[in-house]
Amino acid sequence: MNFLKNKNLFDVTDKDGKRITELILTAINNPNNPHGWVHYSWWKIGKFYPLPKSSCNFKVTTPNGKKYFIGAGINYPHEEKEFIRIIVDDAVNLINKNGHSALNIIADPTSEFNFREVRTFVFTKDGDVLISPVVNNSLFQIKLVNSTDEVGNKPFIKALKNLENNDNDWEVFMAKNKYQRNLIKKCLYIRKANLDGQQVFVAAITDLPQPPS
Repeated sequence: MNFLKNKNLFDVTDKDGKRITELILTAINNPNNPHGWVHYSWWKIGKFYPLPKSSCNFKVTTPNGKKYFIGAGINYPHEEKEFIRIIVDDAVNLINKNGHSALNIIADPTSEFNFREVRTFVFTKDGDVLISPVVNNSLFQIKLVNSTDEVGNKPFIKALKNLENNDNDWEVFMAKNKYQRNLIKKCLYIRKANLDGQQVFVAAITDLPQPPS
């Protein structure tokens, strides 16, 4: 990382156009993100392909009053439930505050709300998708509410039932591993939001953290 020393990092972007420093500054000032987590891609010196990275960042003030932020990154990080909790909570707050204008921000692939294979998505109680959970959704016709996992469970129906009396809900379901033949556990975090007077649901899905092998 010495090649970045003494350089202005504010305009540095990753391969997807994410403005990394801007995301860090937003994260460290976000009380909903107490460890300043941000997610992006990075090129490792001497490697051909960019690698996925998550970094933890904090703001510090020195005794003489100078302000800095200090961070450390993890290459090929394991996905954590906390990562999707942060982005869904932030998306709900943005929708409650800004209404429909928040949808374009949340759908932007360079925003905090989308990283690696994680997408923050929004849908109505009838299952109409306002922001898709997949990229390039021109062929995405499925009704989320009635979708089933690989063993026949309906996590969205269960989640919406639980949300009748709760502010948020976590559901675990089974999905096919695209790299192997076995099934893996996925984690869904979902919350209600008020979209200009209409109740909508905001959610994200990630891999359930795996125990060490």
